[in-house]
Amino acid sequence: MTLLHLFYTFMKIGFVSFGGGYAMIPVIEQEASRNGWMSISEFTDVIAIAGMSPGPMAVNSVIFVGYHTAGLAGAIVSAAGMVVPSLLLVILVATCFYKVNENRWVRDFLYGLRAVVTALIFYGAIRFAQSNGMISHFDMDAFLLFTLFVICLFVLVRTKVHPLLVIVASGVVGVIIF
Repeated sequence: MTLLHLFYTFMKIGFVSFGGGYAMIPVIEQEASRNGWMSISEFTDVIAIAGMSPGPMAVNSVIFVGYHTAGLAGAIVSAAGMVVPSLLLVILVATCFYKVNENRWVRDFLYGLRAVVTALIFYGAIRFAQSNGMISHFDMDAFLLFTLFVICLFVLVRTKVHPLLVIVASGVVGVIIF
């Protein structure tokens, strides 16, 4: 029954989520927490690992949730639940999109979705920061994490440094400071 529940839950998310993996994080986190599959703290660790792992963020996340919940079978079923709806929707949209992409209403609708996708990504970042103590309370660790965040953001926005170098440097700084 757990495997069916995992598949159904992630299939729903796969069908209704827009904006890619980062926009799906709040939805996945809410379902994992609501169903008792993992705590917010555990999910935060999952996001950190999924973000550094190759592959799509949302799929990596649900694989970890599924594995944590029901082992290897849970990981496979969760990944299938997330990927199959997206695959079907992409095939459907691809066949129809070229016929309707010049329609003003379709273009305006897709343009309007940008705001909600950006909001979901921002919300996911805030939830991640809250669960790591960067927002909920202010102490020296929170100050150092926030400072590291600002530096990383500045480097990523203002320079052409590869994000992998920023990730590695941030990890090294974390080892040194914390």
